[in-house]
Amino acid sequence: MKYDGVNLGILAGVFSLAATADIVSYIMSKSLGKYARRVWFLYEFLSGNRLPLPDLQRGNYIDLLEPDQYYTLAPAIQVRRQRVNNNLLGNRNFCPTVRRTNVLCAFEETNLAERCREVMGRYSPEMLRRAMSYLYTKETKSSFAIEHISPSSSRSERFIALLQLAEQEDFCVKERLVDLQNRIVDPRFRDSDYRSSQNYVGETVSWQRERVHYACPTPETVPQLMAGLIDAHKTMEDGGVSPIVHAAAVAYGLVFIHPFEDGNGRIHRFLIHNILARCGFSPAGIVLPVSAAMLKDRAAYDASLEAFSKPLLALVEYTLDGQGRMTVTNDVLTSYAYMDMTPQAEALFRFAERSVGIELVEELSFLENYDRTKSAIQDIADLPDQMIDLFVRLCLQNNGRVSARKRSSLFAMLSDDEVEQMESAVQSGYATPTAETQ
Repeated sequence: MKYDGVNLGILAGVFSLAATADIVSYIMSKSLGKYARRVWFLYEFLSGNRLPLPDLQRGNYIDLLEPDQYYTLAPAIQVRRQRVNNNLLGNRNFCPTVRRTNVLCAFEETNLAERCREVMGRYSPEMLRRAMSYLYTKETKSSFAIEHISPSSSRSERFIALLQLAEQEDFCVKERLVDLQNRIVDPRFRDSDYRSSQNYVGETVSWQRERVHYACPTPETVPQLMAGLIDAHKTMEDGGVSPIVHAAAVAYGLVFIHPFEDGNGRIHRFLIHNILARCGFSPAGIVLPVSAAMLKDRAAYDASLEAFSKPLLALVEYTLDGQGRMTVTNDVLTSYAYMDMTPQAEALFRFAERSVGIELVEELSFLENYDRTKSAIQDIADLPDQMIDLFVRLCLQNNGRVSARKRSSLFAMLSDDEVEQMESAVQSGYATPTAETQ
């Protein structure tokens, strides 16, 4: 603990094997020492067992985790028994830890929330309204595309409607999570409660052979893990924890617990929006295209998931039957309950930075360029808005020009000179015309 920090999962394993008398003897020998008091508190916190020791009657209160090394609650919860300030992010059922790495400290100094407000302040309310109309759709498509799903129009509209509610309601409540799952999955795969079967993430590599990438917690442990996660969410919300750290711990925690048969990934990404909006990180009415940033850098997103799933898989013992059904044969509950979420927090900071500095700026710049281009085209030819939209889109998809075939079939009413002037207007309006910009 002095040199390597606090790993709750390892400590839980040690405490389950160590003789109680040895723990008591160590604490009594150094009862006022900060490490003895931390061991004492953490033993009772993690094991649920009370040691045969009287409460401390003197001594200053000490922080359980060093605030300069970990993200912690502020103010902490004072525990009189050991005279300890409990500043953990969660509870016995689910307690993530996030270390204050150089990467995270550097990200915090950039003050992304303020940068986002500065970007918003450069544009008119009408421009922002139009941008958000598109970004809600883009974020929905991106979240589904990450899972290689092409949703129907009705499913997309339902998800967009939910995103628009993200800043108004707390969705990290069991009833709301179940309802959220019901709204975003195919009606045939709606759950009325948390899953009751063992699931895993894998792929079929040959006949009757599966490659397992991630083994989820056993179904009987899901209710307590989810109850712990929801309580931890409330604790962090009240405890002044950094919104990005809070969102990473809860959203990634949910996808690792995998409480439902389907829809876990989309719920995980939705919760990021929900928490960032409710914590005031993103301005009112603004959706940050975080899923779009994840989709653009899929390798980094996969790495953020594998930072937990790969080490865990080495610890899980399981069997697969002929129908691909998994049975986990050992107890690794503490691995799910006490996750080190530092890699996930670092990844979410990167995605949030891209969503503010690139995705959001690109969309607003696109609209600004479009308005200027549209005005220039209207000075050349008085066309309906829909036809101007089509002309601009076709130019952006073809290096600034409309193809001869599209020109003859769609814009035969225009003269060659008008088309050339309109193409020049598009080229001037967009310095680097590409299909991706659209």
